[in-house]
Amino acid sequence: MEPPRALVVLVTTAGDEEAESLARTLLDQRLIACANVIPHLHSLFRWEGQLQRADESLLIVKTTPGMLEELVETVKRHHSYQIPEVIALPVAGGSGDYLSWLAAEVRPQP
Repeated sequence: MEPPRALVVLVTTAGDEEAESLARTLLDQRLIACANVIPHLHSLFRWEGQLQRADESLLIVKTTPGMLEELVETVKRHHSYQIPEVIALPVAGGSGDYLSWLAAEVRPQP
């Protein structure tokens, strides 16, 4: 199986402002090609032994595998959470034109 040419990365945030700020930072550094902000999520999770509920926003970003490590470190530096959710999913297929555009918009690997 061919390795993925692109990744979709999910990042939950404390709200729309944080999601947009993170997206702009990642775009400015050319770590991603595109970002979507989905507002008004209700998240349930266990934190420090207690069941928690939080109102959040979801940031969905598209990048290449070579940028993932730097993307994760950048999110961790700029995120308000102690342990931010950053989950990368491989893109199994899609529009070749879109995937080519995505690769061209992300900073080339050294």
